[in-house]
Amino acid sequence: MNFQDFLQIVPHLSAMSLPGEEAHNIMVPQERLRIMKSLNFEEIKPKNAGVMMLFYPKEGETYLVLIVRNSYEGVHSSQIAFPGGKYETDDVNLEQTALRETYEEIGVPADKIQVLKAFTKLYIPPSNFMVYPFLGISMDEITFYPDAKEVSSIIELPLAVFLSESIVVNAEINTSYAKSIAVPVFKIDDHIVWGATAMMLSELKIVLNSIMNQVNF
Repeated sequence: MNFQDFLQIVPHLSAMSLPGEEAHNIMVPQERLRIMKSLNFEEIKPKNAGVMMLFYPKEGETYLVLIVRNSYEGVHSSQIAFPGGKYETDDVNLEQTALRETYEEIGVPADKIQVLKAFTKLYIPPSNFMVYPFLGISMDEITFYPDAKEVSSIIELPLAVFLSESIVVNAEINTSYAKSIAVPVFKIDDHIVWGATAMMLSELKIVLNSIMNQVNF
């Protein structure tokens, strides 16, 4: 989608209601639903994190950035994610967490990002994080400077591809819940995006499609 066309969507975002768990559940592994029913958040006291769903122009078209995390000993090793990370005590709020982590991980300064809307928080059982996604936009083309310690590579996803129904498929993967199970995923080139990131992408996609239908795109 042309970036100037995308900018026509932006004013409608603040008033748009969020589908929340209904959208998340489209991409949820079924085993997660069972786990979530048994959780007591007062007891487990999740850590908080903020992530940035960042749109930006590239050669006149609209893109969304994702990262591929480095391989390490941990539950999110080599996974595809939004830039973001853990809330630190120096952060004013979780929006600042998302902005700070975006700069640390991919080198985009906070003053280049206009935060448009907070999306629905999402709990990640394997790492005990409550993740707060924020939708942001950069008006300028971006040169990324990924942190080699945390980021293996950058995925620049065209908005037109993201909105296509063809990238949502079922795939058999190993998860922290079970081995070799079929789950709904986003297939982006050779990458498989599943779990929490896919659930956040699902809500984002529904919101954007709803707005586009309202403004007759």
